[in-house]
Amino acid sequence: MRGDRADDERAATGRPDGDADADGDGGGEVIRAAGGVVWRRSTAEPSTIDVALVHRPKYDDWSLPKGKVERGETDEQAAVREVEEETGLTCRRGPELPSVRYLDPRSRPKVVRYWAMTVEAETARPPDDEVDEWCWLSEGEALARLTYEHDRTVIAALRTVADAP
Repeated sequence: MRGDRADDERAATGRPDGDADADGDGGGEVIRAAGGVVWRRSTAEPSTIDVALVHRPKYDDWSLPKGKVERGETDEQAAVREVEEETGLTCRRGPELPSVRYLDPRSRPKVVRYWAMTVEAETARPPDDEVDEWCWLSEGEALARLTYEHDRTVIAALRTVADAP
């Protein structure tokens, strides 16, 4: 399967626990990160949803927008900030989705908390070294394009939010 990197990720869901490494320098503690599954009703087929994905040229991967929690910042604040930084989308944070745990490329434990998000405003975002492209894809296309299995798990959980009245 495309992007199945078992040696650098452990796709398990759950909530983060214990102290975290807010500045990401290792130290044996868990790196905290947060992000969003930004979604909208499909314009082509209102019974389906579109999801925003980002491409990171450093890793040549497609993933959900996310990033490290900064010192003094809550996970919720980090999630909204990271989505806006990586996509230019100002979002409303919705329900929390399952978290994922894995080892980063340097074999450090990392926990990413995710929230469902909907767009309130959009600002043009020029490509850079961190994210060179982002796009809306149908749920099925997003699941196929994602590099990491753990991101697919989070999108699957979004279905309960998107199906709610």
